[in-house]
Amino acid sequence: MEKEDEKERKIATEQFVNCGGKMMRCGFTTGSAAAMAAMAAARAAATGTFPDYARIGTPKGWDAVAEIKKRAITGKMEAQCSVKKDAGDDPDATDGIEISAKVRLIPEERAGISVEITGGRGIGIVTKPGLEQEVGSPAINSVPRAMIEENVARVCAESSFTGKAEVEISAEGGEEIAKKTFNPHIGIIGGISILGTSGVVEPMSERALVESIGVEMGVALSEAESRGLGRHIVVTPGNYGEDFLKKRPEFGGIPVVKCSNFIGKAIDFAVEKKAERVTFVGHAGKFVKVAGGIMDTHSHTADCRMEIIASHAALTSFDALDKSDMARILSCATTDAAFDILDETGATGATCRSIIRAAKKHIARRSGGAFRFDFLMFTTTRGLL
Repeated sequence: MEKEDEKERKIATEQFVNCGGKMMRCGFTTGSAAAMAAMAAARAAATGTFPDYARIGTPKGWDAVAEIKKRAITGKMEAQCSVKKDAGDDPDATDGIEISAKVRLIPEERAGISVEITGGRGIGIVTKPGLEQEVGSPAINSVPRAMIEENVARVCAESSFTGKAEVEISAEGGEEIAKKTFNPHIGIIGGISILGTSGVVEPMSERALVESIGVEMGVALSEAESRGLGRHIVVTPGNYGEDFLKKRPEFGGIPVVKCSNFIGKAIDFAVEKKAERVTFVGHAGKFVKVAGGIMDTHSHTADCRMEIIASHAALTSFDALDKSDMARILSCATTDAAFDILDETGATGATCRSIIRAAKKHIARRSGGAFRFDFLMFTTTRGLL
């Protein structure tokens, strides 16, 4: 990245968002921290010198900048660097954790650079199917992997290195910090995950977030009315729902309100603000919970996804499933993995229809019939259920 370019780009930790009238500072993800540490270690392995700071571009379009903490030459063309994650003002369990990258460069005569990424101490291992990474792999998700590869390859190219770069990501104290996250419950053991789809952490206090949903909904309903759509809006938890909607032209023009985990509060606001119709669109990972009457879908509040799926499968497809099938569903980490088991016996359709009927009953009860609504549930691999 050119120096002049860098001056013009925003730095994530210097950006603020308005949360209920309070300005809160943004930060960067564990994925960005890992990529910065890896870039610095690659530079040291290639040149023998350590940068004081690392600066990378993020998918958000802002830059992440951090001081290089640990600096060590650990072997021939091998170095280790670390970066402290800065989550800004977000109440993040991994805020302040030190993410390290050890990079070993292996010269090869062939042209080009290949990057191999592994997980070290403090990085969790995937033990259940259905997560983004395969069973047995370190819990380093695809966007952080791409960021690490891109920045290591760039440094290698600048240093005229060709060959293989082996990158090991680790997290100091990751084993203990992971206990405060959802990782143990979904089958990621031994450490934290390296996450982040935007590379940036945008903080939101819970109270401010709930208040902002109400404000946004009021604006969206007025906008819908001005477009001749009546007071009709789409409510979705977040980015997955937005991405799904982009592929469905029938929703074009209907204002979208993101409600995060607060399905119940969104229903309350829709009643209060006199919505005429609400289309709820969400990933099954969250929306299955609504069938159990769970109106705050955050994993720290409640889960029961597998219990809900298993109970509806038993209700609708009792003859097709046996005890071992139920046990397998209950041990799943994701809804897609549970549906894969139901596919084996042809029970997926009936189970999903039963779940959706139950979810609609809970929404109708919460809303008191104040507005008409649709409930659309999908997964990224299956599409609309």
